[in-house]
Amino acid sequence: MQTIQNQSPPIDMSVMAPVVIIYLAILLLVIVAHWKAFAKAGRPGWVIFIPFYNLYVCMQISSKPGWWWVLLCIPFVNIIFSILMMRGLARNFGKGVGFTVGLLLLPIVFWPILAFGDARYNATPA
Repeated sequence: MQTIQNQSPPIDMSVMAPVVIIYLAILLLVIVAHWKAFAKAGRPGWVIFIPFYNLYVCMQISSKPGWWWVLLCIPFVNIIFSILMMRGLARNFGKGVGFTVGLLLLPIVFWPILAFGDARYNATPA
């Protein structure tokens, strides 16, 4: 009886190295953009590294109740509350509904625009 071995081809590092470098560059861009946006809102940037607490602070920046972060952990409910959080975030930075859609669908583009652009944070009541 013959044993069939499933051998995958070796990974070519000349292909993987650029992929890893691009991935790390995008990751760094996202981290810096979130840090800068939180700093614009008067919150410490290091908050982005603490799971769940960063959602709590983002809710505060969005002028939403802090406990709403719990609702982001519930499937399907999280969709509605993510939209509300991003709408509050965009509104507090003086942006419109189109920017909210951008934050939801293309966050890798719109967070840096928010962070490095001329947007100013102005908290509005919920």
